[in-house]
Amino acid sequence: MAAVDELKAKYPGANAWQVGDSPALANELANLIKKGIKTASCGSFTSYQQEETAPKVGSYNIILDGQNVPVCVIRLVSMQLVRFCDVTEAFARKEGEGDLSLEYWQKEHRRFFMREGHFSEDMELIAEEFVVVDVL
Repeated sequence: MAAVDELKAKYPGANAWQVGDSPALANELANLIKKGIKTASCGSFTSYQQEETAPKVGSYNIILDGQNVPVCVIRLVSMQLVRFCDVTEAFARKEGEGDLSLEYWQKEHRRFFMREGHFSEDMELIAEEFVVVDVL
């Protein structure tokens, strides 16, 4: 995939990945990121610890759609460890999904983490915020 290789040359150290756990969700979330509506994301701390190349503040990431086509490049501007039960309405709004409410965020992320195989109200998450630096 030449486009990803070219972007990795332009943004050294960048990783390319999809957001979500299905092609349809990857398309939807990539579009929200590209439009600047989704400026935050999170994952379980357990999953984060298992990643070979975990993101760091300041790192670049190439966001792929559901067909693995690059959509945009983001730069990670903050990361914090937070329990599921402590996620705020403000963070849920930055996630940019659904009606932007904390209730929607909790319902959908509970489902996501259950599909991933682990959920508890006090599970630790890595909450990331980012900015779009390149729309493709």
